[in-house]
Amino acid sequence: MSGTHIFITGAGGYVGRNLIRYFTAAGARVTGLARSEASAATIAQLGATPVRGDMLTTDLAPLMAGASVLIHAAADLDHGPGNRALRSNDEGTRRVFAAAARAGITTAVHISSDSVLQDGRPLRNVAETHPLPRRPAGAYSAGKVEAERAALAAASPALTVIVLRPRMIWGRDDTTALPTLIEMVRSGRFAWISGGDYLSSTTHIANFCHAVGLALQRGRSGEVYHITDGSPRTFRETVSALLTSQKLEVPTKSVPRSLLRVIASAGELTHRGSRGRLKGPVSRQELATSAVEVTLDMSKAQQELHYKPIISWQEGLAELALVPVKQSASPMRIRRPSHMVAAGADLF
Repeated sequence: MSGTHIFITGAGGYVGRNLIRYFTAAGARVTGLARSEASAATIAQLGATPVRGDMLTTDLAPLMAGASVLIHAAADLDHGPGNRALRSNDEGTRRVFAAAARAGITTAVHISSDSVLQDGRPLRNVAETHPLPRRPAGAYSAGKVEAERAALAAASPALTVIVLRPRMIWGRDDTTALPTLIEMVRSGRFAWISGGDYLSSTTHIANFCHAVGLALQRGRSGEVYHITDGSPRTFRETVSALLTSQKLEVPTKSVPRSLLRVIASAGELTHRGSRGRLKGPVSRQELATSAVEVTLDMSKAQQELHYKPIISWQEGLAELALVPVKQSASPMRIRRPSHMVAAGADLF
């Protein structure tokens, strides 16, 4: 990647920051889109060139000038009821890829997630051919579905587009999900959902950055690839190990899944009835993300991208223990529910 000019949306976020580190270390020139001065400062400190703008309101084509590669990592992470995440993720992605075409970008990687497959039912070792749900779990899933469709529709002879779907991104420098979990545990608001003994795939941030690099080298245009750490663990084992790495006692309280589903349905009815003024303690989207099995088959990435994890589960935990995450989460994190519901699959 030495000498390649890469433009990254969402460059100041958890995934974006680590992509900057990965590609600048490989000798690439990176320009990062920043929505705020604080984000721009972070991007500059990491060795990239910040440009101020917003994917929903800014003409991004001039900001992309000179770049040949786009990595679209920006997303609205709201997992609550309402249509904000649907509108912003759909419209934002369409605007980003339209700008990329005008700017002469030749290769793009769109960061999607397993959320595009979520409808509240378990997803067991699903491949990329698994059908998109007729009724997505919530606005976040619906928005990511439309964003993925928009990205793939932008593929052309002049623009190669590759889509990656990670599940539960975790690891160093997390300013999204793990800080939220820490805060929930310390405030006594954490509870397992039906014990948490269902399987879940995960994706360490280093493994994901490695996969993005491989996608740029070997990915086929118009194709989707699932990216994980390999063999899944139970949701309880995963979250317990993350909390233990932060020297926290793992809670034992559990809430029945069936009760939470009733609460979620009632809460969303209340949200609609109040025209968005009131919200319940948990949403259908949050339950779909972390109340049932979600495991991904990554054999396609292994075969076509030659992908294999470069950091193990144990190595990632050891790294977290050495450099604990900050408790304060980023302004873009999801709203915090009253019960234990893990953060979005993109950003855990």
